[in-house]
Amino acid sequence: MSFIGKLDAAADKNQSRLCIGLDIDLKRFPKKILDSSDPIFSFNKEIIDQTIDLVCAYKPNIAFYEAYGIYGLQALIRTTEYINQTGIPVILDAKRGDVGHTAAAYAKAIFEIYKADATTVNPYMGHDSVEPFINYHTKGIFVLCLTSNIGFKDFQAADGREPLYLSVAKHVKEWNHFGNCGVVVGATSSTELKAIRAIVGDMPILIPGVGAQGGDLKGSVQHGGKRGIINASRSIIFAPDPRAEAKKLRDEINRFSKIN
Repeated sequence: MSFIGKLDAAADKNQSRLCIGLDIDLKRFPKKILDSSDPIFSFNKEIIDQTIDLVCAYKPNIAFYEAYGIYGLQALIRTTEYINQTGIPVILDAKRGDVGHTAAAYAKAIFEIYKADATTVNPYMGHDSVEPFINYHTKGIFVLCLTSNIGFKDFQAADGREPLYLSVAKHVKEWNHFGNCGVVVGATSSTELKAIRAIVGDMPILIPGVGAQGGDLKGSVQHGGKRGIINASRSIIFAPDPRAEAKKLRDEINRFSKIN
């Protein structure tokens, strides 16, 4: 099944547009997890088991696994394999973007070694740096469009003929020959999200930044549309009760989605 198929199926089954980011940090793990033989996988498994009926996707950020070397990457592979058994899609947040032959190697690692259903890519180097990812027709490609970090204004929204983020959205629409593209738009830019949604149509939009970054949940849900994927990471996985926090956010997303 394609990424879009898995995403829509999970969203319908769980009545959810919530994506949980698995951004691990051993310093924040409880002692019982740290004492296990595989702390990273054990932590992720607990989060997954508690929230599997509340999400439309999971999004591990590869940086947090690379930081622990070979062990971290092995735990990432084990985590994605575990999620793959559930039917919930995995978006591996890697933000790759390089010349064509290097991009092809990145794509092979993400989709064939880590076995992700989708990934994030950086369009700064142009179409040839994104094309090797797009050529995996059944995989999802989320192109960074308008990010949630403080520095997004330096380039993405800079003055000029038109902001860079609008140009990116238009290019991604042109690149979407196989129907597997989407964009990343931060919840901290919910007003701009409305204009981006108008450009990209029914593509999935990955929307980070509603948790610890304090983005606009209501605006993000309403402007994000049916395939707006609301991501939260630290605010859920390090909460005293991750399931309760995930359910609260899932239900809030659903409530806002019903407001005209």
